Amino acid sequence: MNGDKVRVLLDGRWPAFPIASTQQLGAAGLDERVLTAAVRAGTILRLRRGAYVRNADWKGAEPWTRDALRIQAHFLSTGGACRYSHISAARLHECHVWDAGPMIHVTTAYANSTKSAGTDVRTHRMDLQPVDVTTRWSMDGKEILTTGIERTVLDCARILPLEQAAVIGDHALRKGAGIDSMRQLLDVGPVKRGNRRALDLLAALDGRSESVGETRTRLLLRSFDLHMFIPQLEIQTPSGHFRADFADPMTRIVIEFDGSGKYTDYRPTEEVLLAERRRENALIEDGWLVLRLEWKHLAYPAEVRRRLLAMMDRSRNMRASGLAC
Repeated sequence: MNGDKVRVLLDGRWPAFPIASTQQLGAAGLDERVLTAAVRAGTILRLRRGAYVRNADWKGAEPWTRDALRIQAHFLSTGGACRYSHISAARLHECHVWDAGPMIHVTTAYANSTKSAGTDVRTHRMDLQPVDVTTRWSMDGKEILTTGIERTVLDCARILPLEQAAVIGDHALRKGAGIDSMRQLLDVGPVKRGNRRALDLLAALDGRSESVGETRTRLLLRSFDLHMFIPQLEIQTPSGHFRADFADPMTRIVIEFDGSGKYTDYRPTEEVLLAERRRENALIEDGWLVLRLEWKHLAYPAEVRRRLLAMMDRSRNMRASGLAC
């Protein structure tokens, strides 16, 4: 069977979701012979035994989408027997996940569970209680067992650096997770190892952060011991009402994180860029100083600190000379 014939056959019969099992493909009339030919031709990829993805879908996917597809492939290949946890659970809850690696995380009563074996799988041993487990859904509508969103945040705190765990935790708060509920889980839960890390994370979380970049920026300001910058501060100017990513009313400094085109698929239109320019001009005319940060700046905290302290000095000088409003 030649490559063109295989491609036409797959395009006509592939299910409505990017990941498909051998059984699903067989029901669509794509037997093992066709799948073998398609793999050899590079038309499809076998992500795991019994789980396939079209090569075009895989190549066109962003890294974070591939991570989600890997979980779906694992679910199909294991028959839904696993309970997903930690970073994989965060992805299933559709929380922001940043720089946490592609490993699949499952929790079982026994660390050597054959259902979760694999070089790309990290198995955590814990006897989860029914209250710790909830249900998400696979692409084809099947139930996926995963730890609840609050248990997931605590588990991630135990294995991730604070910055990566905070990205997940901030978004979990926006999705309805509660700090008090997480503290209660720490008090009554079976896991004690890593509780100090979990408590440190809870003290650092803030559900006002709306993106990965805002979480990382807030933690950067925290590391500088600059706690006066308020997330999502509403500012009224003669030209309109604006909301700043971070702002300090005393120094009248606004910090804006511009992460477009880096973590998400969002690309600002010309209209959006013009609106941003008008917004920034209005703030400046009203006596505010604006510091813009991008992804590349977060890798150089000393430089960000230098720029910010220089802006704070400028603000003090403006207030001393009566130039600031």
